[in-house]
Amino acid sequence: MMDPEAVANFLSEQRENAPEDLQQSFLTIEDYWDRKLWHQLTDVLVEYFNTPDSASQRLPLFRRFILSFSDKINQLKFVSLGLLAASQCSDGHERLSFLTDLTKKVNKPASQDAYVYALVAASDVKLRLQDLAGARKDLDSAESILESFDSVETEVHASFYRTNASYYQAKAEFGSYYKNALLYLACIDLKSLTLEDAQSRAYDLSIAALISDSIYNFGELLLHPILDSLNTPEHGWLRDLLFAFNRGDLYAYNVLEDNISKAPLLDEHKTFLWQKISLAALTEAVFRRPPHDRAMTFQTISQETKVQPHEIEILIMKALSLGLLKGSIDQVAEVARINWVQPKVLDMKQIDNMRLRLKDWDSSVNQLGNWIEGVGKDVWAA
Repeated sequence: MMDPEAVANFLSEQRENAPEDLQQSFLTIEDYWDRKLWHQLTDVLVEYFNTPDSASQRLPLFRRFILSFSDKINQLKFVSLGLLAASQCSDGHERLSFLTDLTKKVNKPASQDAYVYALVAASDVKLRLQDLAGARKDLDSAESILESFDSVETEVHASFYRTNASYYQAKAEFGSYYKNALLYLACIDLKSLTLEDAQSRAYDLSIAALISDSIYNFGELLLHPILDSLNTPEHGWLRDLLFAFNRGDLYAYNVLEDNISKAPLLDEHKTFLWQKISLAALTEAVFRRPPHDRAMTFQTISQETKVQPHEIEILIMKALSLGLLKGSIDQVAEVARINWVQPKVLDMKQIDNMRLRLKDWDSSVNQLGNWIEGVGKDVWAA
């Protein structure tokens, strides 16, 4: 515990160094300190640290003032103050050292949520320093603790998913990146993102969805409001490409294909993208057919997917192995009999096709009812 006179002198010094419009905050801070109103003191410090003009004072305030009563305040807010202070460290190595000490300080049974929060922040710095193994170790520890909680503050989960997504992005594990990036967005208020940040995340998510060999259903992303940030002349083609893949639209893909060179990762996976859109075209061709008419010849599939006839069997087997379709193949007759297709998000055109199918079904039911009524009059009468 600091000497009260030393605290008063330190805060007076900091007040003089603060911008004029922030100097009143120090009088409030000193008042709460004198009266030991730890909750109110924490809140006013958090508010002050979140003020951009406080940047130069965060580290000295944290080291010479806040640490002296850290065990008396909410540990999660203590870590939040520490993270804001760490942003002012001169480089990544100093920041990692600062956060490592902070992590050790809150590693207590009663403050495991704060420990996870600090541990994830340290792992984020390790990622930036290219220590991927160290970051993964910290993230695994954080995840095991998070799984033991009945509940935890959203900001802790958001921090974990954001950093976990960054790790998988650095490792080029696009499926895992996609999952964690969406979970991060589910934990935050999208309004808190700048337009530039929202566009960057939407762009990265879209690229991951397209080139991942484990993602064939983009429904969650297509329905996510963050995708609207790509409605610009610069990025609109990428949004359109996602929707083209979702509906297996080969014509739209061919129109948009020239844009692929704008994204290096897409350009590197161009062959895979063609295979993926071919699978999407196959599932769409099956989906458009009524359940009783899903026995398709290889020739029909070739016409609808633009895949060479000798590659059709491999295409169907791929779709079956990925769980996109269920059914069987008659190799002799060159016929695929499909009894199930993976559900997916529908656009307006696909919904309209479904409406027409329902009208046909309704008409068929009416015809059947009329036929039964006509041939079974005596039975119904009896």
